[in-house]
Amino acid sequence: MSLVHATRSELTKQFTTSIWWILALILLLYVGVTAGGLGATFAAVASGVIGPDTMNGPAPSAEMLAPLIYSLATSVGYVFPLLIGTLLVTGEFRHKTLTPTFLATPRRGIALGGKVTAGLVMGGLYAVVGIIAAVAPGAGLLAGFGLDAQLGSSDTWALIGRMVLAFVLWVLVGIGAGTLIRNQVAAIVGVLAFTQFVEPIVRTVASFVDGLSTVTEYLPGAASDALVGASVFTTLGGAGDAGASLAWWGGGLLLLGYAAVFLVLGYLVSWRRDVS
Repeated sequence: MSLVHATRSELTKQFTTSIWWILALILLLYVGVTAGGLGATFAAVASGVIGPDTMNGPAPSAEMLAPLIYSLATSVGYVFPLLIGTLLVTGEFRHKTLTPTFLATPRRGIALGGKVTAGLVMGGLYAVVGIIAAVAPGAGLLAGFGLDAQLGSSDTWALIGRMVLAFVLWVLVGIGAGTLIRNQVAAIVGVLAFTQFVEPIVRTVASFVDGLSTVTEYLPGAASDALVGASVFTTLGGAGDAGASLAWWGGGLLLLGYAAVFLVLGYLVSWRRDVS
């Protein structure tokens, strides 16, 4: 079977189950509510509707608001493409469908390539959902408070383009993690624990320990923030300055490197093993 046929098969598997649209719906609601809540608060402060003394920390400037709100699609929503990428592989192990997959596509490299190509499509789809969820309420609120939504700026569209790339790379990281860790529960718990607890805690600690941020800037989440070029965590100091010194292309290459390492290790260690 060719790569085109393998990709078509993988996309059929994705769109004939409900998990993809359930995660997409949660992504839409989660990012939308977060962008709406933070956008309303920051815009009200920047426009003078409410006083800056209501903020526990420094309020972002009016010029920073648009990229800050729009980047919420990746800074809080990146876990969703990561999960769909992980599920794309681990679902095969859990439901024992990998055997017919390999029978239909005996060349396992082609089978994995089909999943990677399908992952590119899923990453683009989730990027559209996440960006709409962040930009639509964010731009509306900024305009409503008389602030510049910056939708006519080339920098804003470059930011959006980098967010699309970040979503795609996170799907590939998820596919690599799912290939390496066969057990679905272990893979999901592992990626959630690291991305939602371990890395945020380490990056927060780095803001209080001199020199540690030069190490934490190479973590996956920090690389994603550097690639996008804006993040609520780095802007407000919630996760220290990790990732701030990497250029956007450096963050992108680093995140791609994580995906490549996981995929290669998964292929060598797990993907070529016998399946029952």
